[in-house]
Amino acid sequence: MRIVSIVGARPQFIKCAPLSRLIRKKHEEILVHTGQHYDIGMSDVFFEELDIPKPDYNLGVGSDSHGAQTGKMLIEIEKILLRDKPDLVLVYGDTNSTLAGSLAASKLHIKTAHVEAGLRSFDREMPEEINRVLTDNVSDLLFCPTETAVLNLKKEGITKGVYNVGDVMLDSLKYNIKIAEQKATILKELNLNSKEYIVATVHRASNADSFENLSSIIKAFCHAGVPIVFTVHPRTEKYLKQYGLWDKLREKVKVIPPLGYLEMLKLMAHAKKILTDSGGVQKEAYMLGVPCITMRENTEWVETIEDGGNVLVGADYEKIMDAILNFEGGKAKGNVFGNGDACVKILEILMTAI
Repeated sequence: MRIVSIVGARPQFIKCAPLSRLIRKKHEEILVHTGQHYDIGMSDVFFEELDIPKPDYNLGVGSDSHGAQTGKMLIEIEKILLRDKPDLVLVYGDTNSTLAGSLAASKLHIKTAHVEAGLRSFDREMPEEINRVLTDNVSDLLFCPTETAVLNLKKEGITKGVYNVGDVMLDSLKYNIKIAEQKATILKELNLNSKEYIVATVHRASNADSFENLSSIIKAFCHAGVPIVFTVHPRTEKYLKQYGLWDKLREKVKVIPPLGYLEMLKLMAHAKKILTDSGGVQKEAYMLGVPCITMRENTEWVETIEDGGNVLVGADYEKIMDAILNFEGGKAKGNVFGNGDACVKILEILMTAI
């Protein structure tokens, strides 16, 4: 098979790595990096650490409005598909790169497979939700990470080509956690003791772009009473400075740039709790058995809430503080994300479907 895989953001690099490794044993893969995440700390380091082959194409799209960014990707991806004539296009997750790849392929009548299909937050204010819904509706093969995702698609009338294969991020985590424990030196570098600190990430527009929400979150971080390590997304840093919160934050919180996958994996694995508005981090926290406090009003990963490992607090100062002090999570009751063999299942299905 000749497969074009399209990635563009940190979570997609992590999802792509184990599947790409498997594909390349017997098939041809053409890797397209849209350049949606272009900062070295958000892109290059992941390719190096996860041993992902150098992209065959880097579109260098960078930051822009949603329409402009998606449009640029669509134009360039279409050129690649016309030139290389793949049997299949693989897209991952819910970014603008995902939507552009699936639209370009479907319009050229090339089979499209969506890895991480069927997720729903039921919040159309989130651009990711629009990307998910549209991508699922034009894809031929929908690889769901959970049974909930399968049911979401069924409710929308999508039943053909739907498979619950488990989550490819679990494949990646299981493969890399031992490497991270051996190689990552982040705890030593930051002088941290295991289970004595909280890891925090904030990047969603609903939080980062809002002075009210970001102020409330930073106030909680500063009053937490426990060491917080805040890995700051470049875009969030811009708003923290713009809103006059940067200096206050750095007085009370250990602020660091985005980390590579292995360093972040080790930092999260040894954290007491995790504060985030990221979908991927919620899931990784659950897989690592670390209590997660999600600073959103909803989540596409409802299984983590139902299983007791995650709690929604929005950007509410009181709720964040209460969770920091009192939320202890709970032991996972089952393998809701599969057994770490999602990539094997995906490849087996692809070989019979093409």
